[in-house]
Amino acid sequence: MKTSLQKLLYIKTGRRPRGQMSEAFLTAAFLSLSGGLQDAYTYLFRGRVFANAQTGNIVLLSTNLCEGNGAAALRYLVPLLFFAFGVAFAEYIRRRCRQASRHMHWRQSVLLIEILLLFLVGFFPEEWNMFANALVSFSCAMQVQAFRKVDGYAFASTMCIGNLRSGVEALFLCFHEKNGQTFGKAAHYFGIIFCFAAGAALSGLCLPLLGSRTIWLSCALLLISFTLMFIESSEAASAPPEPRPLP
Repeated sequence: MKTSLQKLLYIKTGRRPRGQMSEAFLTAAFLSLSGGLQDAYTYLFRGRVFANAQTGNIVLLSTNLCEGNGAAALRYLVPLLFFAFGVAFAEYIRRRCRQASRHMHWRQSVLLIEILLLFLVGFFPEEWNMFANALVSFSCAMQVQAFRKVDGYAFASTMCIGNLRSGVEALFLCFHEKNGQTFGKAAHYFGIIFCFAAGAALSGLCLPLLGSRTIWLSCALLLISFTLMFIESSEAASAPPEPRPLP
């Protein structure tokens, strides 16, 4: 529907629809830095629990249940449930806030909530690890639900398996079918993976210095993404209008 409206606007006015930075690579890069930092933070500092990688939590939940270790299983069940709640809440925000404001994108509302929750997590002592992991997983889920594309390519900013698969596929097509256009697609995916890894490394380096407050670095990265989204995509905003189609 949105695409049809954009085409209609283009036919009527001869102007391209103006873009938004929510799908720009620069925005996705900071989101991925934050995603990697969050995952390393909960695993290294909050009891070896994954904030983003729910596949790992499911595996650890299942093995602990089989071993009769209910207390350990609960540590992995709680973030799993809150991840599901986060996906649902992000979708609720999208439906309620999509047309609510002309000045702020609905995805920016998601980022503001995520920043607030992660800022609170920085105050939680280690005795509150279960609550901390629940909030981080909730935040990660909102992020991955709200930000699904980078420059038109489907991606995830809080996990790597899908990005790795798509990047390798694009790289294979580039060399096997001599399709140079897919090289740019592969570069996008491997760039996102690099940013995720860099965020995880940053978390590992800062944890000995900042402890629980390391998560505030993630807040700063998300705030940069939030600010970037006020900027229209330069390609869409500055591109010259294409000629109107003949009637």
